[in-house]
Amino acid sequence: MQYIFVRMSPLILFVFVLLYFVLLLSVAFYTSRGSNNETFFIGNKSSHWALVAFGMIGTSLSGVTFISVPGTVELSHFNYFQVVLGYFLGYFVVAYVLLPLYYKLNLTSIYNYLDGRFGKNAYKTGALFFILSRTLGATLRLYLVINVLQLFILDEMGIPFHITSIIILVMILLYTFKGGVKTIVWTDTLQTFFMLLALVVCVFYIMNDLGLTLSSAMKQLDDSGYSQIFNTNINDKKYFLKQIIGGAFITIAMTGLDQEMMQKNISVKTLGNSQKNMITYSSVMVFVNLLFLFLGGLLYLFAASKGLTVKGDDLFPTVALKHLPGAVSIIFIIGLISALFPSADGAITALTSSFCLDILGIQRNKKLTEKQKSNTRMTVHLSFAVIFLLFVFFFKELNNKSIISILLDVAGYTYGPLLGLFAFGILTKRKINDKLAPLVCIVAPVLCYIFQTNTATIFGDYQIGIEMLILNGALTFAGLFAISKK
Repeated sequence: MQYIFVRMSPLILFVFVLLYFVLLLSVAFYTSRGSNNETFFIGNKSSHWALVAFGMIGTSLSGVTFISVPGTVELSHFNYFQVVLGYFLGYFVVAYVLLPLYYKLNLTSIYNYLDGRFGKNAYKTGALFFILSRTLGATLRLYLVINVLQLFILDEMGIPFHITSIIILVMILLYTFKGGVKTIVWTDTLQTFFMLLALVVCVFYIMNDLGLTLSSAMKQLDDSGYSQIFNTNINDKKYFLKQIIGGAFITIAMTGLDQEMMQKNISVKTLGNSQKNMITYSSVMVFVNLLFLFLGGLLYLFAASKGLTVKGDDLFPTVALKHLPGAVSIIFIIGLISALFPSADGAITALTSSFCLDILGIQRNKKLTEKQKSNTRMTVHLSFAVIFLLFVFFFKELNNKSIISILLDVAGYTYGPLLGLFAFGILTKRKINDKLAPLVCIVAPVLCYIFQTNTATIFGDYQIGIEMLILNGALTFAGLFAISKK
């Protein structure tokens, strides 16, 4: 078979990227007609639940799952699936505890709940922790995919990393600037389709190249030890109970308490359809993540058969772009770009919404005209794009390969206070001293950091992993109890 490598034809790649972007712009143009601030923030509450469910897959997976999860299989085997099982449990809490609350209060920003329950300080603290969390998480994901495109494609075209980053963020701005959530629901659906297409095509091609059926592939993965799911070493970060329980709380915090994820859910007209969306989405996510792990095992088998030594985050792009036929490589690139855009488009939209609604309070300001509100929103939207750009440049300087572990660490520190605030509000009827809420939410992560850096001294071989999120939330909960009264 004659192989045509994408690395030999950067112009062909550029044409495909351009066509893909034109498609996104066309969708944005169609969906943003007659849009206003309500369209931008909650899609006029007219989103179809099935579209939201399918599009959320792309938002959750993003470049981290697309690149990093297959690369972890050599060292961690299928251990990541333990976290996925936890995710699945957490989605039920989101669907049947948090969503009913948001719909009952008819929220545009979910952090308005904290305002009504505790007061302005707790409310703005929760919103600021979301802004910090989502900015760090989204820019880490964005950097990962931009870096892959740069290393494998754009360096050969002589385009610097900084120029690539600017161009990509301008592209994202162009198709999200007006339509907001209404546009994101449709573009994320489109991008999820292309991402999953790339996944399935690569799985089938590699199995065919290795002469494997599904059963023989599973046998080889089992013989090599790659298919091991459960880790029974209680001291290890990847001990199965830690991973499952931690995964459930990650879902509750990073989906149920995240304005980006919930903004799409509450854009569905009724609670019942929104819950249907969440359960459908969670079921599909389990299967898709398992398929990514399966692909990771196949990639290592393929690399071994070809004498390749590449590992980690570089494995999938190296195989797809340098050792597969041109048609498969093009599909991979489209899938990679599809993983890139949901990392930033929904995040910038949600951050704009949260800052405008929660920090600036433009919707409640009776003195502002609709035009002034729109101008403020657009200014904030542009500002967050610049912030994203600066963070991507910063991560490029750090040049750390372990993106998925960094993301989980960031989540543990930044989503913990949100988890504690919402848990205290829902599980108790106590009233807090609102002025002290920001202090509690700052002290809890600091104590967690001190604890984590001294774990070896205190517990010996025990390693703290994603249960850091639970500890952080518990410390926040305890701190809120200490400043509360009946």
